[in-house]
Amino acid sequence: MSEPKELVRSFILRSCRGQSLADGDDIFALGLVNSLFAMQLVTFVESQFDLRVENEDLDVDNFRTVDAIAALVARKKGAASSTQDA
Repeated sequence: MSEPKELVRSFILRSCRGQSLADGDDIFALGLVNSLFAMQLVTFVESQFDLRVENEDLDVDNFRTVDAIAALVARKKGAASSTQDA
């Protein structure tokens, strides 16, 4: 699971140079994310991990931390593979 975390962390840190970011840091509470960047983050997740973020996935808690985003990716990838297996 480290690769998704590294990719997400790297994407976030590109927009806020000079910051450090732990996997459990709340990027909204830290002020690293505005509404435009939140949408860019969703688009990045969809394109980078080849998945679709549905309306029900657009809960701030799914994007609050690197850990949360990686967990969303894992759930979505797991759901995608189980529908392909059926």
